[in-house]
Amino acid sequence: MDESIKLLSATAVSLAFMHTLLGPDHYLPFIVLSEAKKWSTKKTMLITMLCGLGHVLSSVLLGFIGIAAGVALSKLVGIEEVRGSIAAWLFIAFGLIYMIISIYKLHKNKEHTHSHFGVEHTHIDGSDTDEVVKTTPWIIFLIFVFGPCEPLIPLVMYPAAQSDIKGVIWVSLIFSLVTIATMMTIVFIFKMGFSKINLKSIEKYNNVIAGAVIFLAGMAIQFLGL
Repeated sequence: MDESIKLLSATAVSLAFMHTLLGPDHYLPFIVLSEAKKWSTKKTMLITMLCGLGHVLSSVLLGFIGIAAGVALSKLVGIEEVRGSIAAWLFIAFGLIYMIISIYKLHKNKEHTHSHFGVEHTHIDGSDTDEVVKTTPWIIFLIFVFGPCEPLIPLVMYPAAQSDIKGVIWVSLIFSLVTIATMMTIVFIFKMGFSKINLKSIEKYNNVIAGAVIFLAGMAIQFLGL
């Protein structure tokens, strides 16, 4: 391995870590949805990993196609920017719809008081809000496939292509592994942290909160460039 690939490997590690850490869309959806939908730690980690895999592979595939076809870097960067905008709007739309449905179901589940043998009982009418949008994992996965890893192609793959294809494969693999590992680590830390906190008082609002957080994350991506 020549010095340029070693340097690019180190660059790939740092870029992947910072890109993921500074991008709230990489972990916030999994954190809030895991709490709202009562996913187990195993399920949360699996969904995070698969979404991360789809996220990085879409950019890796585009990069390899661009390199093989001799496409100008500027064109690929332009494609990634369009993909990023689409993903942001999908986050915004999904978060807003999820939040509206959750608010509707929360209001629908009104409390009813009944008297049995002189004792009043309260129960919730309607289905549990945890059943909102059962296809959530698939929707999140598709959004992540649209979402690009912006630094990967211009700062890692194309420079590595100046050496050889093995170098491109190597740095792409490193970038992908660090990105997915960082996503999973952050989500796991928050998952364990929330398990130590009593959130019963706001539990019924979990789905509304999840939708709001995803909506705001999408807004931050689209308008703040996070």
